[in-house]
Parts: sequence; C-alpha cells; structure tokens
Amino acid sequence: MRPAAVLLLLAFGGGAGAQEHPEAPLPPCPPFAGPSRALARAPDDEWATPCETSRLTATPRYEATVAWLRRLTDESEMLRMVSLGKSEEGRDVWMVVASSDGVDTPADVDRSERGVFLANAAIHPGEIDGKDAGMMLLRDIALGGKAALLDRAVFLFVPILGADGHERFGPWNRMNQRGPVEQGWRTNARNLNLNRDFAKLDCLELRALIAAVHAWDPDLWYDLHVTDGADYQYDITWGYNGPHAHSPASAAWMRDVLDPALHADLAAQGHVPGPLVFARDGADMTRGNSAPTFTPRYSNGYGDARQIPTVLVENHSLKPYDQRVLGTYVLLESTLRVVGEHRATLREAIAADRARRADPVTLTFKVGEPREVAFLGIGQEVVPSPVTGGVRIRWTGEPKTLKIPLFEGNVPDLQVKRPKAYWVPPAWHGVIERLRLHGIAMERLDRPRAQAVTMLRVETHELASAPFEGRMRVSATFREERHEPEWPAGTVRVPVDQPLGTLAVHLLDPRAPDSFFAWGFFLEILQRTEYAENYAMDPLAERMLQSDPELKKEYEAKLKAEPDFAKDPEARLAFFYEKTRYFDARFKLYPVGLE
Repeated sequence: MRPAAVLLLLAFGGGAGAQEHPEAPLPPCPPFAGPSRALARAPDDEWATPCETSRLTATPRYEATVAWLRRLTDESEMLRMVSLGKSEEGRDVWMVVASSDGVDTPADVDRSERGVFLANAAIHPGEIDGKDAGMMLLRDIALGGKAALLDRAVFLFVPILGADGHERFGPWNRMNQRGPVEQGWRTNARNLNLNRDFAKLDCLELRALIAAVHAWDPDLWYDLHVTDGADYQYDITWGYNGPHAHSPASAAWMRDVLDPALHADLAAQGHVPGPLVFARDGADMTRGNSAPTFTPRYSNGYGDARQIPTVLVENHSLKPYDQRVLGTYVLLESTLRVVGEHRATLREAIAADRARRADPVTLTFKVGEPREVAFLGIGQEVVPSPVTGGVRIRWTGEPKTLKIPLFEGNVPDLQVKRPKAYWVPPAWHGVIERLRLHGIAMERLDRPRAQAVTMLRVETHELASAPFEGRMRVSATFREERHEPEWPAGTVRVPVDQPLGTLAVHLLDPRAPDSFFAWGFFLEILQRTEYAENYAMDPLAERMLQSDPELKKEYEAKLKAEPDFAKDPEARLAFFYEKTRYFDARFKLYPVGLE
C-alpha cells in the first residue's frame, strides 16, 4: 500500500491490518422460521426492496434507499415524499407520508376520521432494521393489498433520520450485532448522538424531526432501534415512561390497548415480544433488570414530557437480521391498525394529559423496591477469561425462564414547584431559539417591563471532567432569591399554563437533568469578570471591620472555624469584597426568572 493510501485509511478510522482481525464471535442463535417469513418478497420480484433482493441480509445505501422510495411514491397516489430539512452534511431528511388520499401537509389531514402514526428509523444508523421494515410495509400498503390500513390512519415514516452516520457505511460498525452485512455509524457527522439531543436540539437532523412532530402532532410516535448488552429470548422489545410520569393517561392507554394487540400479533407471526429492560450487572440478567424513567434527552422521555405517546422500540441485536426486520414489519402494521381502530380513546388520553398541570413537577425518579418477574432468558455460564485473568459470561443458547428482580425507576425524587411563567432575557437568544423550535408558546416584550420574580443563585457547581455530546455538563446547587428587575425589550415570557408547560419546566428549571443550564448553555454566569485590587480592598476591609461589629464577629468566627481560609490572604479579602456594593450582583445568578 502506498504511504498516501495508508495515511488516508488511518485518517478515516482504519489502519494497516485493521480488517485482518476475525469477526466477533456471537452466541449461538437458531435461524428464524416464523410465519412472518411469508411477508418477504422473492429477490427477483419487480417490487422487492433492496433488502429483499439480498434475502434480508443487506441494507441499501442512502441514495439507493431514496431512489427506491421515489420509484414507489411515483407509482402510488397514496404516498408522498417530504423533505423535513437537511443533515449536517446537507443530505435531505426524508419523510414518507402514507394516506388514503395522498396528503402531504398536516392541514390536509381530517383528524376526525384518521389517527396519525409517526415512526422514525435510523436515528442510530447502525441499527437499521426499521428502515427496511418500513419500506416493505409501504410497498405492501401501496401495491400489496394492504391499503385498508390507511382507511383510518395516516402513516408518517422517516426511513433515515441519521443520514450522515448512515453513509459512514461498513461491515465493522456493530461488532455485537448479527447483521446486516454492512450498516451505518451510531453518531452524526459531528459525532453527536441524535438520541441524546431531543432537549438541547444542537443537531440539524433533530431540529428537522421536531419541526415535523410539532407540525403533524402525531397521536403515536415510535423511535426504532436495536439494543445490545445481553442474550435473551425476546427478538423485539419496547418501552415507554409509565403512568407515574408526565403522561399517565397515555401510558395507561399504551399498557391496556396497544401492548396486548402488539403482543398478540407478533406472537402469531412467530416472534417473541418482550419488555424494554436493561441488565443491572453488565450482561448478567440473573442479578436483575432495570426499567428507568427516561428524561427528555431521549425520544421517549421527550415525548412523555410534551404529552405525545412515545415508544422506544429495541430489537435484539443477537437475533438474525431477517427476523428483526420481519418483526418490525409486524409491529408497524399492527400499530397502524390499532391507531386507526382506537384513535378516539387514544386522543381522549392525550387530551387528559395535556390538560394536566401537575404541581409539583417531578424532574427525576428514583428506584423503588424491586418486584420479582418472569423473564425469558438464555442459559449462561461464567468461565475464566484467558485475556483478562478474570471471568466472562458465555451464553449457551438454551432458553430458560428466569425469576429475577425488576428495579423500576418510578418513585418521584427531585420535584419543583410549577411556576406561573419563566422570563428569559433576550441576551440568551440561543435558548429562546430552541424554545421556539420545540414549539413552546412565548410572549415577547416590545418595551421594558418591571416584574418581580424568584431567581436562583448558584451556591456550588461542578463541571464535567470531559465533554458529553458536544457540551460541558454542569451540576449545581442553588438558593432562591427575590428580585424585581426591569426586563429589557425582547425578553420572552414563557407561560407554563400551556400544553408544553411541563417540557418548559424541564428545559428552563436549572435543577432539571436535561435543562439548558445542565447542558452548559449558561456557563458564562459562572465566571468572574470584575475584580478588586488589593491596594484598595485591604484598607476598605479595615474600615468595614471598624464600622460594623457584626461583620467583625462573623469574620473572626470564620478565621477560627476555617484554618485554610485563615492562611489565605486572597480568600480573606474576597470575603469582604463579596459584601461590598462593588461585587457583581449577577455573579452566579441564573438569569431566567421564575414568576
């Protein structure tokens, strides 16, 4: 290999001999033989998808995907392709709108007659099952006798949300996943994980999706993934925040109406549906599983906070690719049918959630007492590792029904009082712009206005040791203060008595784990920008001690109680400086007011 070629390979993540390593050995898994195999068309069929032409072993590239969908939408009056926006590298983020009358805008949908179901695939482009399943279903709706699915529902399908990561294409992107033969990369062109961006909206792809969510206001929303971490019998799992969280009526509807239908339809087609859970101890599920409540950085946590029933679907990475694609097909078809048949009760649940004004608002949940559940696991052995000198788990492939503890994060933890409104000064235009992108209602001041508010001042804070998703996260403690500033023209008042009020609390209360403050949007307030010179501060401190006996008593007590403070001349002068009118009154003051 020529030196230039070596340098090019290294620059793009390869390296000499990188592909000489053997493929990762995966646990044993039988081939899939369920009835859903009949859903796939023969490879030589005129309307076989690119995936079907490979016998469900390969997924097409971005351009091939778009070209096939264009051909299909040109063939059918029921399908439209709509660009939601551009990726970071300029690729269109496409959405296919499937409806009985070929609508292509939200205003054209008669919502009294039809439910709206949105599914986005390839938010993590290595987890690509949803794209190929959705293409098959769209084909069968348009040309395969399943048009009746659109009699009472509209299907919005985003085949490739992470378009740039999709084109970082190769066979070495998912070592713990059984197919397809090549797939995309987990993150976008800026190395950001789109399923950590729902609150902060740093990525163009997420901004495009959320604009569509706001415009179309779906009755049900799926985010399609492939999970990993452990072996078990389920080939398709899903989860959502439960009735303890922000959308209790919607969660109850999904539990009581949606789940039973999906389980029945998937089982009838030979699949093994199950709950979305995660092993508490690495891959060893015998020690119990966890089921967290997701915060708004994630799709299902975000949907819960903005009162859209939202499901995180996770196929099992160790199952064959054909099995995963076919299972997703069955899931999507079954969901379309349920949304159409039960749209009235679904909308009643959504309306009930949007009318709630929970006070206090729960920002985080902690784990309660575990309960024992049956879990369809796989036999495992703990064997010595000749590599690490420790042990590793080896899955045997033998099905086992386990009785294990389930630890659910469903107990309210951090709670805050629901304010009447938030006041955001115009200087924080990046925050205001993101509130607009979320669709949160705001009132903009056209002239200055005085308004008394509660404000939060940082008492202690800690910056993360490394960037996370492109930002320096910050954790802090606060104390409340009363202020009555004059808010300048351009300030926005964000009323919390609105359908997206709970989402506004999660974004604007700095104590929330996915607030703009926690994501580092307000780091500027943590820096000092004005100082006192010692030659002026030292004699001023002396005068302060002479004129204020209470201050002198406080100072002397601090000297006795804190030896490090007593030995630090700069700290001693800072003690006095912070008590003068010269000190920056806005230092560490969170600039958003709580009305």
